[in-house]
Amino acid sequence: MDNLTPDQRFEKLNLTLPPPPTPMGVYKPFLIVDKFVYVSGHGTVKEDRSLIIGKVGLDMTAEEAKLAARQVGLAILATLKENLGSLNKVKRVIKVLGMVNAISEFERHPFVINGCSELFASVWGSENGVGVRSAVGMGSLPDNIPVEIEAMFELNQMSWL
Repeated sequence: MDNLTPDQRFEKLNLTLPPPPTPMGVYKPFLIVDKFVYVSGHGTVKEDRSLIIGKVGLDMTAEEAKLAARQVGLAILATLKENLGSLNKVKRVIKVLGMVNAISEFERHPFVINGCSELFASVWGSENGVGVRSAVGMGSLPDNIPVEIEAMFELNQMSWL
C-alpha cells in the first residue's frame, strides 16, 4: 500500500479537473451535514465547460459512456476541491448513485458507472475509495448528457469542524 495522500494520488493520474459546475436550478451542489459531504448530481462537464452529450446505445458506446462517467467523477472532484480546498479532507466514499441515459435495451449500467468508481478508487484507494453504489438506467437526462452521478463522502475527523 502506498503512503500517498489523495491529492498526491490524483496528481499522479495526470488528469485535469474541469471547472466546478454551477447549479442549473434551485439546489446546492455541495452540502456538509455533520461529518458527511453530499454532492448533488453532476454531469459531464469538460474543461471548456461544454458537455459530453448523447444517449448510450444510440449516440455512443458503453466504452465512451464509461469515459463520460469518469468525466463526471472529475467534476465531482472539482466541486470537492473547490469547497474543501483539498481531497485529503475526504476520508472515504460512502455512496455513489449513477444514472445512465440509455436506450431501453442497454444493460451495462454498472460498467458505465465504473468510470467514476474506478477514478474514486484511484484517488482514495481500494478500501476508502469504494463505497456502496447504484447504477441505473434513465430514459433521459438533462441536456441529453449520457451520465449523471451524485455521491456522499465521509470527512476526516476535524475536517468538518
